[in-house]
Amino acid sequence: MYTIEDLYDLDHTLAKDFLLQFTYPWEALAGIKEFILTLGPTLGEDYEEVQPQVWVHKSATVFPSAYLGAPCIIGPNTEVRHGAFVRGSALVGANCVVGNSVELKNVILFDNVQTPHYNYVGDSILGHYSHMGAGSITSNVKADKQLVVVHNGTEQIETGIKKFGAMLGDHVEVGCNAVLNPGTVIGRWSNVYPTSCVRGVVPEHSIFKNSGDIVQKHEE
Repeated sequence: MYTIEDLYDLDHTLAKDFLLQFTYPWEALAGIKEFILTLGPTLGEDYEEVQPQVWVHKSATVFPSAYLGAPCIIGPNTEVRHGAFVRGSALVGANCVVGNSVELKNVILFDNVQTPHYNYVGDSILGHYSHMGAGSITSNVKADKQLVVVHNGTEQIETGIKKFGAMLGDHVEVGCNAVLNPGTVIGRWSNVYPTSCVRGVVPEHSIFKNSGDIVQKHEE
């Protein structure tokens, strides 16, 4: 439930071929920067290199007060709003929203992802149509600075990496002011209640409640 195949429809990102090299999505984090540097010059005439190693699609809207750090790619019809801070190593897909006071760092945002208000997203991959509610963040480093472990019940998956935020599958909804702790993996079509503190694996088609309870969604 936490492989790339389980979480993502790869037809909705320019990173498809890159991600196909890996089994688990966190394995891709170390190579995002180099992948963007390789992909950028091949994007063609629909993209402009607005500054060195920053490629923006001609249909995208980038507000004057937004900061785009190299390397990054901003996809078609995406909106980067006032005060957004793209620190670098960010691949942002088509029809996305990067909102006011949002910070992105070492991330892949699939198409139609929304991070619209006061979000921090670092060392993370957000699937197609995933949405971060206002104030929700990914916490990407453990307080003890140890390597991140993905917890799935009694199973513990050693990642071997220190910086790892969250892996959100397609159509995940994260409520306002939720904190996704290092090593969080949320399956497709799942919801996280507002103000939740999430850790470990949340199965697909589930609801993560404030108390930490996880329940299956009912089919309508």
